Amino acid sequence: MASIVSVGLCTPPYRISQEKTVEFARELFQDSFHEIERLLKVFENGQIKERYFSVPLEWFSKDHSFAEKNEIFIEKAVEFGISAIKECLHNPTYLQKPIPFEDIDAIFYITSSGLATPSIDAKIMNQLLFRKSCKRIPIWGLGCAGGASGLSRAFEYCKAFPKAKVLVLSVELCSLTFQKDDHSKSNLVGTSLFADGVACALITGSEADLSLKDSSIALPRILATQSMLMSDSEDVMGWSIRKEGFFVIFSKDIPTIIRTWVKSNVQNFLDEQELTIQDIEHFVAHPGGKKVLEAYVETLGMGQEKINNSLEILTNYGNMSSATILYVLKKFLENSSKKGDLGLAAAVGPGFSSELLLLRWE
Repeated sequence: MASIVSVGLCTPPYRISQEKTVEFARELFQDSFHEIERLLKVFENGQIKERYFSVPLEWFSKDHSFAEKNEIFIEKAVEFGISAIKECLHNPTYLQKPIPFEDIDAIFYITSSGLATPSIDAKIMNQLLFRKSCKRIPIWGLGCAGGASGLSRAFEYCKAFPKAKVLVLSVELCSLTFQKDDHSKSNLVGTSLFADGVACALITGSEADLSLKDSSIALPRILATQSMLMSDSEDVMGWSIRKEGFFVIFSKDIPTIIRTWVKSNVQNFLDEQELTIQDIEHFVAHPGGKKVLEAYVETLGMGQEKINNSLEILTNYGNMSSATILYVLKKFLENSSKKGDLGLAAAVGPGFSSELLLLRWE
């Protein structure tokens, strides 16, 4: 077993309203699309009010090389990653005292929006006092499913090493992948949806030496996980990598896939645990978009209230790829949950893939 003890965030400094983004997109794309006003409704229909970027909005109107954008990614990823780790390990809500960096046994570093070798976790370890023997597990390319997958892999690590304290660090600076000269509808949709966010979660094994501030606080424990890959679905979601950088691949069929393929995955997973969707009090869903969340509600037969936390994060932050589900998870940690409550965490990503986690508050 493994428990999710704390989540720390670092939200980038530039808050951009969706209204400003619409104005920017109209100016940039109006010569590329004959029905630009109709297409711009995607910004209004997505329920996003504001997002956070690592650079100011005017930066996107100029040309930047792949190398320049990636250099900014590395610089900001280290800065923001350090901040999120510190907030996670110094969380007074749950921790009686800060967890020293040298107590961490492994770091799972998750991203799909920038490249670095050595990876960002190594660069951070050279600035903070982690043990040199701390294990590094960088995971690249899982996109929106990456945060949930990182939690799953940390759960498996803690099952093997029950005394372990593990970090899952997700760094997604999606705005830096923006392609000014890509006049595809996928790029327009991505421009309306994606944002920057950094989050870090502390996962501990069942025998970890950890003092909580209040033993009456119920925290989510990971009971089981499931990872599934859809065959021959590489064109649903991902990147096309060219000399100019990352070009978004984003299929309009994703909500339909949620209603069919993901529905069967959820049912099979819960069947294995001898549960039904009615047993689930908390739905920790990655908000890939408003239509994706609505597809979950419709196909799983849940009440609309089950996606309130996910919708709130989507509204105020947008889709931050793998980091988003950790933002949602933090909302659940902040809300009072009863001991014994069951939760289901869900995310989908490139592959096309699905990641599920069964949680119980204890």
